[in-house]
Amino acid sequence: MLEKLAFATLNEQRAARRWRTFMRLCWLVFFGVLAWTLMSREMASTTSKSAPHTAVVDIKGEIASGADASAEYVVAALRSAFEDEGSKGVVLLINSPGGSPVQAGIINDEIVRLKAKHGKPVYAVVEETCASAAYYIAAAADDIYVDKASIVGSIGVLMDGFGFTGTMEKLGVERRLLTAGENKGFLDPFSPQTETQRAFAQTMLDQIHQQFITVVKAGRGDRLKPTDETFSGLFWTGQQAIEIGLADQFGSLDFVAREVIQAEDIIDYTRRENVAERLAKRFGAAIGAGAVQAARSVAPSLR
Repeated sequence: MLEKLAFATLNEQRAARRWRTFMRLCWLVFFGVLAWTLMSREMASTTSKSAPHTAVVDIKGEIASGADASAEYVVAALRSAFEDEGSKGVVLLINSPGGSPVQAGIINDEIVRLKAKHGKPVYAVVEETCASAAYYIAAAADDIYVDKASIVGSIGVLMDGFGFTGTMEKLGVERRLLTAGENKGFLDPFSPQTETQRAFAQTMLDQIHQQFITVVKAGRGDRLKPTDETFSGLFWTGQQAIEIGLADQFGSLDFVAREVIQAEDIIDYTRRENVAERLAKRFGAAIGAGAVQAARSVAPSLR
């Protein structure tokens, strides 16, 4: 029995060693693939100048930090598109309901800067939707092309939320919120909102709205035919947008590349997160969580 027990223990140790070796090889392969992907991207960005073409940058989905249409990704793609001597013009291919005015403002400012620096035209081509923050970006383009049924506009700003104070009173629930600063909790949905707080929030929204209006007027210039409804937050079809000066004419990506830029070859510069990067982020998050847990296990606590 002792001999059998010794052999069983030895086999378990061998199996554990084989498993550790296997896992190490897996991690080695993973980091090898990640390094190869990053090196390939770097090599692709430093290749010789390409043939004449139309550069395209997608702006799709929500415009927000961490999203595919974030300022980080879009600005990186725009810089690559402008810096390539083969690109004869840049097209913003837009299909977005909007998002963050901060992210949109960063992209808009960078488009203006890159146009002045490189002297290349920029055109916005709208697919289904170009609303709110997406139009904030499109306003920086030299011309805006739409489909007759596209949705364009929504030049406004909003801040939304819920208030549950009445419901809590009916249920007999008491909200206990402690703050240092009398207005620290004014966005708390379980606390009443005072008129002073409401006025403060409205002033902030009005200021951001005015920034939006200024950008649109600067970008559209004399082509814009403003009315009382233009900056009210309403949106229009592509056909209506052309009539009121929010867009210029009908056209698709192929039309703009072929007839306007006159470079039919299209190269997509859109920056997208690949599989290796997603895995790296998850791995980094797992390592960070492990480190935090380890620190908690040795750190003093007050309980």
